[in-house]
Amino acid sequence: MEKACRDCHRIMESGKAVCVCGSNSVSGDWSGYVAIIDVAESEIAKKLGITKAGRYALKVR
Repeated sequence: MEKACRDCHRIMESGKAVCVCGSNSVSGDWSGYVAIIDVAESEIAKKLGITKAGRYALKVR
């Protein structure tokens, strides 16, 4: 089961305990999904404050 970081909302691979942002606060209870490929050109990334390409949850509980 994939988990999402509560701080940056990045979706993490199964088995990982620490997110790339350095946080270890993760949750399996998340919804919504957005994949950012080109951070510099993405209006969605700018609106959400995303600075690295990857997969992100829209809501993390």
